[in-house]
Amino acid sequence: MLIPLKNLWFQDAKESGVYINEVIVRIRAGIMLIIPLYMGLTLYDVLYTSTWVVDGNTAVDTYDTNWDEHVIYAVEATKRTYEYSTQTLILFYALFEMLAGMFVSTARFSPTILISSLLAKNTTPVWTPITPKRFAWSIGAILMSVCLVFFNPDTFANWVNIVWGSELLPTTENFLPSGTGIFLAWTCLIFMWLETVIGFCVGCKIHAFLVKIRVIKEECAACNNINTPSKPNTDGRLDSQMIGMILKARGEFEEMSSNHEEMETYQSAINPITFKK
Repeated sequence: MLIPLKNLWFQDAKESGVYINEVIVRIRAGIMLIIPLYMGLTLYDVLYTSTWVVDGNTAVDTYDTNWDEHVIYAVEATKRTYEYSTQTLILFYALFEMLAGMFVSTARFSPTILISSLLAKNTTPVWTPITPKRFAWSIGAILMSVCLVFFNPDTFANWVNIVWGSELLPTTENFLPSGTGIFLAWTCLIFMWLETVIGFCVGCKIHAFLVKIRVIKEECAACNNINTPSKPNTDGRLDSQMIGMILKARGEFEEMSSNHEEMETYQSAINPITFKK
């Protein structure tokens, strides 16, 4: 119970080239998949539902109809105002998760890493280098930051204008395109779904490609391979799969030896027999 909490998803946190358990990474991505789903539902509510809240109890028949012969009612309606404090807190938490997983010293403060490590404690680990994952999480952190700006354009504009010393960005309207939020939500959703369901890390593939064309210098041989292999077991212990293979081979060998001994016994029994014409 305490071993997953001690090691988290690291094979050896003290080694120079840190390796993490890919199984735990995928479980964590599945947990965090809730965040882009929630943001997508928020944006759907804002963009595609009514901006008015109608009180049906106040409906009064005007005894008039429109051009389609529909009865017109007079009602009390209030225009919806959108406040994104909850979404902002969730995005800050997601940004913290992206940054916390990058370093050994901060990973222990991530609730999703702790939960995922416990859930994967009885599974066979798949060790992969952390460097491509850090690159992928950096992309995620950038997407989260842009989402924060999209949901809080006035606050960000005020900060920029104070630093710049003049009104560089408008504070009365969203200076980002209206489709930015939907694009970011779909991008995060697809990236996390690919990581969770089929184990395809888009950020890792981008990192491997940049290493291949020498944009990024990476000494790790495994990181230079787009199809990153698992780290071999170098701690002198055999995993359960290897032990099973050894026991199976031993059983087959003993069965072959037993059959060979029975054949020799049979041959020794019939050799003394001679047939006369």
